[in-house]
Amino acid sequence: MTETFTPPARFAVPGRIAVTAQAATTWQTATLTAVRRETPRVATFRFAVPAWAGHLPGQHLMLRLTAPDGYVAQRHYSIASAPDDSGHIELTLDHVADGEVSGWFHTVARPGDQVELRGPLSGFFAWPGDRPALLVGAGSGIVPLMSMVRHHRARRLSVPLRMVVSARGPRDLVYAGELGAETTPVFTREAPPGTPVGRLSAAHLAPLMAQRPTGGWEAYVCGSNAFAEHASRLLVGAGQPVDRIRIERFG
Repeated sequence: MTETFTPPARFAVPGRIAVTAQAATTWQTATLTAVRRETPRVATFRFAVPAWAGHLPGQHLMLRLTAPDGYVAQRHYSIASAPDDSGHIELTLDHVADGEVSGWFHTVARPGDQVELRGPLSGFFAWPGDRPALLVGAGSGIVPLMSMVRHHRARRLSVPLRMVVSARGPRDLVYAGELGAETTPVFTREAPPGTPVGRLSAAHLAPLMAQRPTGGWEAYVCGSNAFAEHASRLLVGAGQPVDRIRIERFG
């Protein structure tokens, strides 16, 4: 059955944030205010950024760490939090083996520490809430997708949104306590009793494609290179137009 979606009059989210070129090129200081454990290897880091210009769900930023000896490390990270006017943003980081920046955050960083941020960056993967969204992610690829889910909830949007997220097992499912009826979890190595174990497959996407709203989905895929290729092929095979699949990959 096809779900009917009636777009709002302006087909845009009220209060949509316009990001300037200056915001994308100017470094500013961010102060770590809190750390929240998500899984044994993943944590969310909350920052106070008083001059933050705002972002759209799905965007990322550049983070810069400078060591006492002057050594500089920079990394791109997706923004996990929904846009708001709190003066805070959140980043959710996997503890990557031998990772300079993620290792520092997971083993050294404490509230009160400061880093530098530049952004938000890129509009290609952004979702301002103006079109039905089908989100497909794996592992830490859920991070920018969760920003979209949180935005959808915070704004109480009526536009359809569904998410399929793959994880090794329940203990590895990032944001497990926040996920609701919009999310279908896929477990690849271990699962609760009665839940099948295996890779993301056409069977997971078929019900969502059968229920696609009028005008179809805009698909957002985020994960490793291998996962992004696999998920994209499944979406195309299920009838999703290639030009309506947006991909963000890592690794």
